[in-house]
Amino acid sequence: MPAASLKLTRADWQAIEREACRRSLAEFVRCAWPVVEPGQPYVHGWHIDAIAEHLEAISRGEITRLLINVPPGTMKSLLTAVFWPAWEMGPLGRPHTRIVAASHSEALAIRDNRRCRNLIKSEWYQELWGDVVQLVSDQNEKKKFETTATGFRQSIAFTGTTGVRGDRFVIDDPMSVDDAASDMRREAVNTTFTEAITTRLNNPDRSAIVVIMQRLHERDVSGLILDRDLGYDHLMLPMEYEPDRACSTSIGFKDPRTQDGELLFPERFPREVVERDKRVMGSYATAGQFQQRPAPREGGMFKRSWFEIVSAAPAGGKSMRIWDLALTQARQGNDPDYTAGLRMKKVGGIYYVEHVVRDRLSPDGVERLIQNTASQDGRDVAQRLPAEVATGGAWPQRIVKLLAGYDARIDRDLTKGKKDWRATPVSAQAEAGNVKLVKGSWNDPFLDEVCVFPAGTHDDQVDVLSGAFNALTKPDTPPLSGSSGWN
Repeated sequence: MPAASLKLTRADWQAIEREACRRSLAEFVRCAWPVVEPGQPYVHGWHIDAIAEHLEAISRGEITRLLINVPPGTMKSLLTAVFWPAWEMGPLGRPHTRIVAASHSEALAIRDNRRCRNLIKSEWYQELWGDVVQLVSDQNEKKKFETTATGFRQSIAFTGTTGVRGDRFVIDDPMSVDDAASDMRREAVNTTFTEAITTRLNNPDRSAIVVIMQRLHERDVSGLILDRDLGYDHLMLPMEYEPDRACSTSIGFKDPRTQDGELLFPERFPREVVERDKRVMGSYATAGQFQQRPAPREGGMFKRSWFEIVSAAPAGGKSMRIWDLALTQARQGNDPDYTAGLRMKKVGGIYYVEHVVRDRLSPDGVERLIQNTASQDGRDVAQRLPAEVATGGAWPQRIVKLLAGYDARIDRDLTKGKKDWRATPVSAQAEAGNVKLVKGSWNDPFLDEVCVFPAGTHDDQVDVLSGAFNALTKPDTPPLSGSSGWN
């Protein structure tokens, strides 16, 4: 056969593209991207495939309830509220589908309705699926457009669901950050979700609800769904992988990451960008919006209002600095732990946190930090180190030898028991107003971490806080082998 006869025509290429898009929502996203975002290059991540697979499962009727928790900036709104509706109507051949899309902001809901409408009206889409999807001219508005097959896509504010029904109810960020911070507004959103949404479906047994959001509060809509076990498949993808929270769902999906701290979307959010954003966001927002495990803003085991900040600790009493040791190289390229040292003084029945130092360092850097800090503390301040760290017990003994002349000891109790168990006694005293902070630049980072515990990414400052308190409340014990004692 002559080679010329094998040349594909434009119609052939369109038929291939049409079939590829029919088979895969993710492929449809790739092809449609230049139409929706002509000024931005498409950047693919595996999480897009994961979300698309779960939306396809809804389209096949395999699941009818889906909760997706992903960080901001990972294309959640475009995928669920723009591409998926257009995919179901055209490539999947369902122009009769009725889709209601809700958001906390009517303006955001309208924005995505306009994007979806523009995609369907585009020359590219109409060339491929114009024989399937045509819009009704007298019902082609920014809030709602309708097809000649009586399907539609309608945008509403989440709290304005009265009078609307659909085959798909897409709820994209049902509450704002401000809503989440207000008990009254948060509960109003939750009431709408529990009392109104399920009655707005065309077919209660087949119609689907998709909730996609970042976590903003432990009692947000996601929290309500999970706490009440409402039967939702839960696709939870944190920005940084946590092995003990690895996600798996009923369709056979499992988070493919294997390394602690491995990033979700490094193609768009590389390590330096994630670290920059975490510094700006703070521990509370990072735990909720990035890691999808919010803690109360006022604190879990600790609340900000419990800690009075004073100008100085009174004279007298006993001071002690507790260390938590970590090596930056131990988790290189991910989110390495910190070495932290906290100095606490007990005067009467009050415990004063006088100073906190915290840094990510090499072994030599850790040793220099501890030596310099001990020198600044003075010989009257006891130094305590944990018996074991990830690198083994020999390292603390080496550091103790470097602190000859100080009351430097290894304390096995610093790492005994679970972290929340060790923190319980100091939490009770803090609630009673008996733990105060001396004013310093370290106050805010300390409170950010302590008040998000145990939901935060890091807990080194919690460890040294509980370690210092527990050490100051127990009788002195003889030094372990390798300690310098009271030289």
